[in-house]
Amino acid sequence: MTLKLGIPKGSLEEATVQLFARAGFNIHVSSRSYFPTIDDPDITCMLIRAQEMARYVSHGVLDAGLTERDWVAEQSLADVTGRPVHTVSELVYAKQSFGRVRWVLAVPEDSPVRTPQDLEGATVATELVRVTESYFRDLGIRVNVEFSWGATEVKPPVLADAIVEATETGSTLRANRLRIVDTVMESATQLIASEDAWKVPEKRQRIENIALLLHAAIEARGRVGLMLNVRRNDLDRVLGLLPALRRPTVSPLADGEWVALNTIVEEPTVRVLIPALKGVGAEGIVEYPLNKIVQ
Repeated sequence: MTLKLGIPKGSLEEATVQLFARAGFNIHVSSRSYFPTIDDPDITCMLIRAQEMARYVSHGVLDAGLTERDWVAEQSLADVTGRPVHTVSELVYAKQSFGRVRWVLAVPEDSPVRTPQDLEGATVATELVRVTESYFRDLGIRVNVEFSWGATEVKPPVLADAIVEATETGSTLRANRLRIVDTVMESATQLIASEDAWKVPEKRQRIENIALLLHAAIEARGRVGLMLNVRRNDLDRVLGLLPALRRPTVSPLADGEWVALNTIVEEPTVRVLIPALKGVGAEGIVEYPLNKIVQ
């Protein structure tokens, strides 16, 4: 039974393919095809814009797909008669970083607007139209929300009074002399499934396995493993230096005076940690990369 999986085309595409690679799935994307190849005979992939992913999963065209929570919310508000999708797992990664994306309400730096209420009767440009309309409706503020086809940051103040735009770092907004007024919603990538696929035990198990491996790949990002040997008399001093994911694994060696340690640490700490470990008697220190950490 083949699983039909949607891969987000566009800004999330490269980060998603890289994440799958760390999870053990090699996906090859051709510039001439919307059907990437994957080294799993039980999965077929299709490139779909993240904005449309929830619609095709909801309608059962795809069994599962990756898209951001904001587009799932936009789809649910747009198609109130459609079938909801099942959120399998949230995967906190984005195109520039492994953090969350914020959709923010922003205005020109010199705008008199200080709060959302100051935009009563104003025009707001955004790609996230229905979520933005819902945000202002909940606040009891009447605004005109216009769909933006892109380059939303250049709309104020000539083409719009304010915008609602996604940002990871805020650098693009600052470069366009925009100031954040409020956060409309936070978003992260989600693995979603259709209701029909979720009801089929074989497909559900396959989707859950994918979620497990993707989470494990995210957990391993920025971490490395360390193996080292230490005399039992120096063990307490070494343990005092080691920050561990849980507790280091300590194993006896053939020479009863020595033990082996295996642990996981944040990669940026290694350049300080290895000399410190050497200084308290550790030997045979080996650093190795990690692809996955299963909690």
